[in-house]
Amino acid sequence: MKKTISFALITLMIALVMTGCGQSSEQRTGGEADEKISIVATVFPPYDFAREIAASKANITMLLPPASESHSFEPTPKDIIEIQNCDVFIYVGGESDEWVNEVLESMDTSEMKIITLMDCVAAVPEEVVSGMEEEEEESTEESTGSGEPEYDEHVWTSPQNAKLIVQKISDALCEVDRANSSSYRENTAAYQTRLDELDTKFQAVVDGAVRKTIIFGDRFPFRYFADTYGLTYFAAFPGCSTETEPSAATVKFLIDKINEENIPVVFHIELSNEKMANTISEATGAKVLLLHASHNISKADFESGVSYLDIMTQNVDAIKEALN
Repeated sequence: MKKTISFALITLMIALVMTGCGQSSEQRTGGEADEKISIVATVFPPYDFAREIAASKANITMLLPPASESHSFEPTPKDIIEIQNCDVFIYVGGESDEWVNEVLESMDTSEMKIITLMDCVAAVPEEVVSGMEEEEEESTEESTGSGEPEYDEHVWTSPQNAKLIVQKISDALCEVDRANSSSYRENTAAYQTRLDELDTKFQAVVDGAVRKTIIFGDRFPFRYFADTYGLTYFAAFPGCSTETEPSAATVKFLIDKINEENIPVVFHIELSNEKMANTISEATGAKVLLLHASHNISKADFESGVSYLDIMTQNVDAIKEALN
């Protein structure tokens, strides 16, 4: 699912930079107006990790508007200027971020620290399991032997991966802003402890569960989570799929799987219309629950300061109900 930024937008960005809309690192971090470093993250998880580490010692921006779909995001000229002017830029790095590569290639990034989430962990290809629908373009590529595997982008869904990402961000902030490095390290240590506690909670739920299978009437962005805790999953679409309407065969497969294994819960992900999960629920009696992948959050949650840990702690309870 490759997505590229338009040539016109690239041209506009270059024009803005060439005419002096960008600022040097010295201008960004020096002077009385604003001595804080600037961090820009494309999506919610690294944005939240950065604010846990930096707290009030950095200006942190999330490009993806709250409640927006991350896989179809396209930057505005303002977003591109935010990237140009930042000290630390954090993005996911999958195929849905092809636009990032084009933007960065058009900039002078010599004074910028760039972190790619998929380079922080051992990335794995998206998996098409039984009953799951592939996107048409992917099926065509596989049948012709062309194309490369599409790697799962949702690396943060495993708390163990989140720890690796947090450490990479912390190391970058310490390098860019040595004056506040002790604060960053202290905050990182405290946050890593909380991530360990979250990991322990998930593992305890799985260890004490009566089943190890979860069902999604939706896309499945939890490959890293399922791998970490040894869970089997069935879903309508892979995590980065742009498809929204499942075939009758897919719906029947998921209904039959729930009935065969007496699975009590059918999941949907955040910002979903929930239609598929509701259809499966009506046919099976399975309870519809949210398993939040932290792609993005609602505007109300964003404004109230809801965090990755808040979301994942709620997921502990949802997983417990689904596996028992």
